[in-house]
Amino acid sequence: MDYRYIDKLINYLKYNWIRIILIILSIYDLRVDLRLLIDYFTFSSLFYTISEHPLAITVLITTSSLFKSSYKFNQ
Repeated sequence: MDYRYIDKLINYLKYNWIRIILIILSIYDLRVDLRLLIDYFTFSSLFYTISEHPLAITVLITTSSLFKSSYKFNQ
């Protein structure tokens, strides 16, 4: 059996565990508002979500650039 993929997964989690925890906590913070947006989308609920949870929204927007920069650094 080939364990290369498990080793890659462990290394990925080792280098990115803070980012992964931040994503999980951001989604947890937005769970009620996301449910409301999925069930009944209105622009007022969207603007309310953005205005009341700026840190969670910022974390979710910037995570893609953080992962791209860490991927280049770890290569």
